Amino acid sequence: MSTWWARLRAARWRELSLRGRLIVLVAGAVAVAVAAVSLGSWLLVRAKLEQNFDNQLRSYSQLAGDRATPKDALDALHDVDRPEGDSDGRRPRPDRTGDIFVQFLDPGGTPVRFAGREEAVPVSVGAAKVADRSSAEFSEDRVLDNDLYRVWTAPRPDGGAVQVGKEIQGLRETLGVLGFWHILVCLAGVAVAAGVGLIVARTALRPVDALTAGAERVARTQDLDQGISVQGTGEIARLAEAFNAMLAALAVSRDAQRRLVEDAGHELRTPLTSLRNNIELLAHATRQTDPARVLPAEDRDRLLTDLEVQAGELTSLVSELVELAKTDRSTEPAQRVDLAEVVAAAVERVRPRAPNLLFHTDLRSAEIIGRPRSLQRAVLNLLDNAAKWSPLGGTVTVTLETGDGQVRIVVDDEGPGIPEADLPHVFQRFYRADTARALPGSGLGLAIVDQIATLHGGRATAGRNAVGGARVSLTLPTPATDS
Repeated sequence: MSTWWARLRAARWRELSLRGRLIVLVAGAVAVAVAAVSLGSWLLVRAKLEQNFDNQLRSYSQLAGDRATPKDALDALHDVDRPEGDSDGRRPRPDRTGDIFVQFLDPGGTPVRFAGREEAVPVSVGAAKVADRSSAEFSEDRVLDNDLYRVWTAPRPDGGAVQVGKEIQGLRETLGVLGFWHILVCLAGVAVAAGVGLIVARTALRPVDALTAGAERVARTQDLDQGISVQGTGEIARLAEAFNAMLAALAVSRDAQRRLVEDAGHELRTPLTSLRNNIELLAHATRQTDPARVLPAEDRDRLLTDLEVQAGELTSLVSELVELAKTDRSTEPAQRVDLAEVVAAAVERVRPRAPNLLFHTDLRSAEIIGRPRSLQRAVLNLLDNAAKWSPLGGTVTVTLETGDGQVRIVVDDEGPGIPEADLPHVFQRFYRADTARALPGSGLGLAIVDQIATLHGGRATAGRNAVGGARVSLTLPTPATDS
């Protein structure tokens, strides 16, 4: 049953809005505070009143103990209780009953004389101990004739004990009235707390409402350039700044995606058109029945070879497009990687592709935090680019340099080098220099290298080496060492 009730309350709490939860929390906190203060105040007042009442009974018992008879003691107590200004000299009847009574006990604890009541009050065990000097004094609450009395028992100088009882019902009623008013104050505090919680919720959540409206506006209009105005420096301001940063990142990603689609469409149009034309020509030739119009075997073989080459180039282009599109969203986890091992593995993979080239490596261990497969892809692209431009029998040199908190992979070839006019553009998507248009390739290899470098917090650069060939490097940061 308790588990079911807990689940029900949890479900209801989850259904509340943030504003409702804030109102409940603020009102609850204030209500608990008001209730605690009210209860503490009432307990303190009760303790003080009861202490004063007991002190009064103690002084009454001392005064009554010095009198010869209970009636004399009762008269003395009535004189003490007479309100100020009552100076008519009249004294109450000694035997009158009322809210105070006095009773004398012998050393055995038996009532011997009493005043203020029509019959003696039964003696409790605690009061009897005071009479025989086993205890110094004793206080107890007794119900006498349906009235509640507090009875104070104290020893008498000449032996035995004196008991003074005073009706405590008035004190209880006073405490009840005080408790009632404390409850009213508590309820009023809860009502005020609910109002304050509502005001606090509206004020505190106003920036959240603005942020929500901005997010809904962006979702409705798909306009990522509309940011959220940031006010202040609190948590809501940080949330708005994070939202604006997310919108900016989404805008950049959408622009990059649009450019990729446009560039891919442009680059795919030419090979697809050529492929379609050759296929149509081949199909048209095979449908000819006139021997004079039949395509010669030599031309058909050349056409099939062209189709095979074009299909291969198209496959390579599509593969590189897919690689470029998924590089910045790679799910490969980052880990500690030794770049020397990554470069060595890439060199071994590229050797069979370029059997007429010599690959020379100068590697040293250098650990970074990165994605091994992506890094090997970048190094492979650098090596393939160097192999494409190197002359037969040439040497491709791969060097791994470290220093200044970074590691640098440098690939040098002995080709013609990159013209100065092309250096600023070699890492752009689909960019191909005039001298490279006759060579196979899509213009995406170095773009993928640059994207992987950016993904790892590094950069890719290109230039000329000492022998005039191309030098393309990939620079990556090394992790900070623990001091």
